[in-house]
Amino acid sequence: MDLVALELFFVGLLALASLAIVFVSGVVIKNLYRGQR
Repeated sequence: MDLVALELFFVGLLALASLAIVFVSGVVIKNLYRGQR
């Protein structure tokens, strides 16, 4: 396994993790906003 494939794998993993964090925080903020009203 060469270095470029490993780097692409970790960059993809980082992008997936950041997408999951943005999605979860968006759901939590929406639930908090809906719970206030």
